[in-house]
Amino acid sequence: MTVRWETAQAEPSPMRVYVGAPDSAGPHPAMVVAHHAPGIDAQVQDAVHRLVRAGYAAAAPDLFRRQPQGVEAVKRTQLLRDDEILADLRATIAHLKSSLGARLGPLGVMGYCMGGRVAYLGACEIEDFRVSAVFYGGNIMKALGDGASPSLSPFQRSEKIRGPVIGFFGAEDTNPSPDDVKKIGAELARLGKWHEFHTYNGAGHAFHNFTGERYRERAARASWQELLAFLAERLQRSA
Repeated sequence: MTVRWETAQAEPSPMRVYVGAPDSAGPHPAMVVAHHAPGIDAQVQDAVHRLVRAGYAAAAPDLFRRQPQGVEAVKRTQLLRDDEILADLRATIAHLKSSLGARLGPLGVMGYCMGGRVAYLGACEIEDFRVSAVFYGGNIMKALGDGASPSLSPFQRSEKIRGPVIGFFGAEDTNPSPDDVKKIGAELARLGKWHEFHTYNGAGHAFHNFTGERYRERAARASWQELLAFLAERLQRSA
């Protein structure tokens, strides 16, 4: 397999993307991986590697590229704008299409923490995404922008979701809380959107982050296996 940093053409400047793909001819279904507040760190890079080993192409764009250097992680997430996030997701898709060509299969999106919110937003607004996977996505009920004009949160855009959604959450999380997860699930059910949510006891936020103290091995292993089963059924089938 080949995994490396590449540069995607994007506005207003080029964007770093951590990209991987199997060496075989394909076509390979692909996942865009939205990073968490620490950025494209060891955990996110590991997710790209694991997807490639499982037969998928994968790309993690640097969604913080517009932020000043040295800004604290939480502040960086507060500076994000939904219109810019969507532009960067589309630039990542264009880069995959350009670099892989006929080797590229159908696309999905996934993400952790703030990246889970990005995955939900992308599922609402980008037709290329056939499936989405949300790992404890916080602030799905909140819009991100500059305040110059009213905007809709990902939750308020739920009607636009086209493909199946799988979600993984911790029972001890506070953002999203179990009540938040129930509200999101109820809205998707009301709209007739296919979704499958998994909640893990003994786990809070960031239970996939093996670099931190909140890591929970059992929940991380179980949710990853569920993800792969979901992708095999819903993304590979669409190929």
